[in-house]
Amino acid sequence: MHRTFSATLLALAVSVASVSSNPAMAADYRANPFTLTYAGAVEENVPGQLNVHPVTYTLNGLHIAANVYTPAGYDPGKTYPTVVVAHPNGGVKEQVAGLYAQRLAEQGYITIAMDAAYQGSSGGAPGGVDRPSYRIEDIHGAADFITGYPGVDGARLGLLGICGGGGYALAAAQTDQRFKTIATVSMFNSGRVRRNGFADSQLDSIHERLRLASEARAQEAAGGSVVYSGDADMTDAQIAALPFEMYRQGYEYYWKTHAHPGSTFRYTTSSLLDLMRWDATDQIELIDQPLLMIAGSKADSLYMTEEAFAKATGTQDKELFQIDGATHIETYWVPQYVDAAIGKLGEFYGRTL
Repeated sequence: MHRTFSATLLALAVSVASVSSNPAMAADYRANPFTLTYAGAVEENVPGQLNVHPVTYTLNGLHIAANVYTPAGYDPGKTYPTVVVAHPNGGVKEQVAGLYAQRLAEQGYITIAMDAAYQGSSGGAPGGVDRPSYRIEDIHGAADFITGYPGVDGARLGLLGICGGGGYALAAAQTDQRFKTIATVSMFNSGRVRRNGFADSQLDSIHERLRLASEARAQEAAGGSVVYSGDADMTDAQIAALPFEMYRQGYEYYWKTHAHPGSTFRYTTSSLLDLMRWDATDQIELIDQPLLMIAGSKADSLYMTEEAFAKATGTQDKELFQIDGATHIETYWVPQYVDAAIGKLGEFYGRTL
């Protein structure tokens, strides 16, 4: 079911209003001049303080929308270590990617959080295309842009991927040696999950889903309508009945507490032709840079981080850090868990950049 942008805004406004008294509610994107959704977000740029700079650049003919965060006391004549932050599947730069980018900027880094091509405020039609090659290229493109930004030290460039962005970060870092160090938070292996289902729960329907994806591509090629998967029009009861905590909490995060009009679970069904033959751990042994993988100890997605970590045999400098008590989505916003992740990231980037 397609929604117009205005209809989406209306639906989100209702959703936001309905949970305004919920202590989990972070920030109303409509009240922030940069439409940031997370608690403690920058509300105005003040000289000498941490600032956020909306930017656009071109990647393969598409405009990419991004936010660059500069630390307090930023002087473009000096040089700073820099981190590229890749957002989760379905997320946008104004949500958890922006939170982590801002928190790292508080520690003295220049950071960039960008919307993936075909997603958020970036260009590309139809919207919602989620092909691994595009998401990996987004990360290469962010490195292209940010290394030319005033004050960025290209010799001290790090990478952070969150959720699906973590899987794509692992793939990008396999060959892009500009990234001197790589970290992930709650890494999600999009290829494995789209192929096998979450926790390998859909092994018996792989070929049926491939058939549907093939039909969707054929329909698009013939000029027909675009077919989407992952629509989030679900009732509270349907959400509560979902078998995995990550999905239950994900709906709460993306559609209630941290809702943003550019954020949606939707992706084109034809994207599955690419997603289902891809895996974030393919050739992961090519990574020889320092690697930090962070995940919640209670996350039902933890198995993906553990598997990737075990396969990353090309680096001798690697660590798997578990945040005690955290689930996957809780690492996106719960203050104590974000503090734990940022503390560990600060130590890691401080040592490796």
